[in-house]
Amino acid sequence: MKNFSLIAILLLFCSQINAQQKEWTLEECVNYALENNIQVKQSELDLEVSDIEKLDALGNFIPSINAQASNSWNTGLTQNVTTGILQNQTVRNFSAGVTAGLTIFDGLRNFKQLQRARISRLSNEYALDKMKDDIALFVADSYLQVLFSKQSLEVLRAQNEVTVEQLQRTQDLVEAGVLPQGDLLEIRATMADEKQRMILAENQIQISLISLAQILGIQDYQNFDIVDRDYNVFGNEIMENTVYDVIDRAKEERSEIKIAETNMELAEKDVELARGAYLPTLGAFFNYNTRETGQGRITGAVLDPNEPTRQIGVVQGSQEIVVAPNTIPTLGSPLPFIDQLYRNDGISYGFQLSVPVLNGFATRNQVKRNEINVKRAEYQLEQAELDLEANVYQAYTDAKGAFEAYEAALVASEAQEKAFEYATERYDVGLTNAFDFSQSKIRYENTQREALRAKYDYIFKLKVVELYFGIPVGDLKF
Repeated sequence: MKNFSLIAILLLFCSQINAQQKEWTLEECVNYALENNIQVKQSELDLEVSDIEKLDALGNFIPSINAQASNSWNTGLTQNVTTGILQNQTVRNFSAGVTAGLTIFDGLRNFKQLQRARISRLSNEYALDKMKDDIALFVADSYLQVLFSKQSLEVLRAQNEVTVEQLQRTQDLVEAGVLPQGDLLEIRATMADEKQRMILAENQIQISLISLAQILGIQDYQNFDIVDRDYNVFGNEIMENTVYDVIDRAKEERSEIKIAETNMELAEKDVELARGAYLPTLGAFFNYNTRETGQGRITGAVLDPNEPTRQIGVVQGSQEIVVAPNTIPTLGSPLPFIDQLYRNDGISYGFQLSVPVLNGFATRNQVKRNEINVKRAEYQLEQAELDLEANVYQAYTDAKGAFEAYEAALVASEAQEKAFEYATERYDVGLTNAFDFSQSKIRYENTQREALRAKYDYIFKLKVVELYFGIPVGDLKF
């Protein structure tokens, strides 16, 4: 039993280590960033807010219903609601009611508000799409930077292995008297320089990994790593299109233009909403109310023993006084609560018309402000088109230049490789010194690193052009 428990603990521990040391692919990084990046989440919240605004607009089409109730006590000189006489008393009164209201016509502003809410949601969808494109490119650039740093380290290590071999060979030749002591010192200096550069390269890898992890929102920097994979250069068929083809496609597909277009539609809708304030507003209402009191009710009447009659008038001809019995109402217990509510209820209903006449030019000025915003939105759309054209042209030119630079870097690397092989052969037979050999090796190493840099620079810039061409983020191939 103890052995079984120990094995289970070991398996659990190993599985946790493997989970912590997971290596991420570029596709996984992009997908994770699109789900967890803070900026993407903020754009998604904007989309939720637009859904709430749409519900607000829909709420303008349904009646408003409000219920109210109050129960109050009045102490002191108050009117007796039963007898109508002012007297010192403590009275409890209860009232309740329900009111419903419906806007029948408000200058079509409720319809315009619903249309505006739909346009606003569409604008937020475009903003979310643009944010995802930007994050995907940002992640891809950071990911390729990590790969470049890792492969640069591999180049340094490979060159260092050559240096180690040459160090041993040079030491043997120096001890044999074939080469001078200075060549051995030169190789050792090269060895120390390479170790220093490898340390710096390892640090650069860690910095690049931390930067990528921060973009993804991953805090476990120590165990974060990516798959060591060599991405090939392919998919450059997009560059067979002219730059003007890419620009035309970008204007149709890119979110920047769509955002500017929806912003202009929103500005135009605001003008329509403001103009609706010129028109009358017609509403309907319905109210039901009832009341109850704790005061006693009149149950009958008796003659006033102190003054059994009272004067009610005088005969005009004879001046005879006319009297009538002077009665005092008798009060009984109040009716039950429900019975009073049933007997004292009532309803009111009707229509209410409001016609704007003069409001200090507030409506007129608001219309003018919104018309200015329409002009501003038109200029912003025009500027967005100009910016998109410039960005596409720049990206297309950068991609072409990056490809030419990559081809030139490959040619330079191949030529320098042959030059290094030739320098190695000459150094092995003692026809060149260690300094010239080290310089040749450094030049070869630099051309290899430059070829790697040009390669990943071209891959990234090619993906930028593909995005401008309208290829979705999920369909980008690396």
